[in-house]
Amino acid sequence: MTKKKKDEVLQPPYQFDVVWEELIENEEFIKVFLSDVLEKYVVQQRWYGGKSSKLKYIELQEYFKIQQNEEVYYGLLLQVNFEEAFYQHYFLPIAFVSDESFAEKERILPICMKGQNGFIIDALNLEAFRKLVFERIMTAVPNDTTKVQYHKSAHFKDTEYKSSRFMGMEQSNTSIIINDNAVIKFFRRIYSDKNPDYEMSRFLSETKGYKNTPAYLGSSNVIDSDGAYITIALMQELVENQGDAWSYMTKQLNIIFHNLEYKRINVHDLPEVPMFARLGINDVPPQIIDWAGLHVFVMLQKLAQRTAEMHVALGSEFSDTAFHPTHYNGDYEVWLKNRLLYQFQNRLNIVENNLERLQGPSLELAKNFLERKNEIRKRFVNFDWTKFKGERIRIHGDYHLGQVLVKDDDFYLLDFEGEPESTIRDRKVKQPPLKDVAGMFRSFHYAIYATIFNNGDDYPHSKEELFKAGEILYRYFIAVFYDSYMKLIQENNLNIGYKQERTFILKYCMLEKAVYELGYEMNSRPDWAVIPLEGIMSIIDETN
Repeated sequence: MTKKKKDEVLQPPYQFDVVWEELIENEEFIKVFLSDVLEKYVVQQRWYGGKSSKLKYIELQEYFKIQQNEEVYYGLLLQVNFEEAFYQHYFLPIAFVSDESFAEKERILPICMKGQNGFIIDALNLEAFRKLVFERIMTAVPNDTTKVQYHKSAHFKDTEYKSSRFMGMEQSNTSIIINDNAVIKFFRRIYSDKNPDYEMSRFLSETKGYKNTPAYLGSSNVIDSDGAYITIALMQELVENQGDAWSYMTKQLNIIFHNLEYKRINVHDLPEVPMFARLGINDVPPQIIDWAGLHVFVMLQKLAQRTAEMHVALGSEFSDTAFHPTHYNGDYEVWLKNRLLYQFQNRLNIVENNLERLQGPSLELAKNFLERKNEIRKRFVNFDWTKFKGERIRIHGDYHLGQVLVKDDDFYLLDFEGEPESTIRDRKVKQPPLKDVAGMFRSFHYAIYATIFNNGDDYPHSKEELFKAGEILYRYFIAVFYDSYMKLIQENNLNIGYKQERTFILKYCMLEKAVYELGYEMNSRPDWAVIPLEGIMSIIDETN
């Protein structure tokens, strides 16, 4: 091919003498598509998780057809390679449209095939594609053995496609509302294994009948060339709701902090409670109930109940090895320490390299954190599995207020994908259930401080007084939640260890979570680094 001829081919609109159904087999197209087009397109997408790294090149790991009758779309499994010597995998479905007026903002590239002009677009922007996936799930046969496998749950009740629309702004995935009663979540970042969200949602909904998570309706998985089972779509019930528990809690906390003035409460007269105490609502001092109100504690009890019910469901399986409870052992201890020591060193480096970005309490806490790094490191090393009698189970793994929906004074638990920084294998490691509880406790802490940061000027109190009041309230939130959680756990005979063991694990996991949070805050909003730093120091200084 002469240079002139090659330049003509590579200038938009790209021209190829093949039909759409054969396009992916065309080597020249793949070369142009991956290097000239996708490298620019992918980095601009909100679901792209490599923005902090330098993209080196993109490979087409493999492709498959998503089709029904004469309709054909391509599913692409892309391997994005980075200069830092690691890679990520992404799922991108593509479609061809010839209508000039269509998808003007969603076009990936202009193209001409066999004289027909048009555009390649992300197929999720095409209603016909969304309808096809829905109908393939609706008509799925049991024990599908094809490359692209569809599964339908007994909970699936629809008999026809009616409508679809995007759910809203999201980060790592794209969710489509179908028929105003279901959601299909298309996973963008993919792994060579079943997605934990698919596994956990299907298990809780189908096997255990757990009612407080959106019912599993169906899914689509791909068997790649190595035989790996890759989840590309998960379909669940759409739960009508009043928002997530984070929004609910921060609204409640805003009222509670306003009550300091409204009810003329002296922060220094408020009774305190030790960390990890257990209190029923009747045991909460009247001064605290008068300040915060009864309703927020009733809701905390309900959230604790739903959390415990989730863990009871996850810890009562004895036939499926993926969910069978297991004890602590040496392999788990080695895995845990290696993982946490690596993460801790990473956070130390971030804090040391960004001290100049901090000021006030954040700076003082950060200096204290660095001075006591050996003490904190020893806490992570001080894990002797032979002392623990409780069991490990599959857990949520990234449990916080933002993963919970509020509906009619009740809660529905969502998004079982696991911790974003973890590998797919790490997300499936059985963990102490109290790790989820620790994650929720850290979320309470965040909600309290976020309310102060976002509304502090509205309260006629100093930041120091607000922080003190927040720390007191935080411990009562923990005490009420923990008591309700433990009662239901013990009633159902889920073995999560004896009292001293439980306290150790809670402290350990809350320290882990706060160290994890520190990296995000230092990179994204240094002013908020005070929250995880305060959490770290409160655990280190806790003697009870």
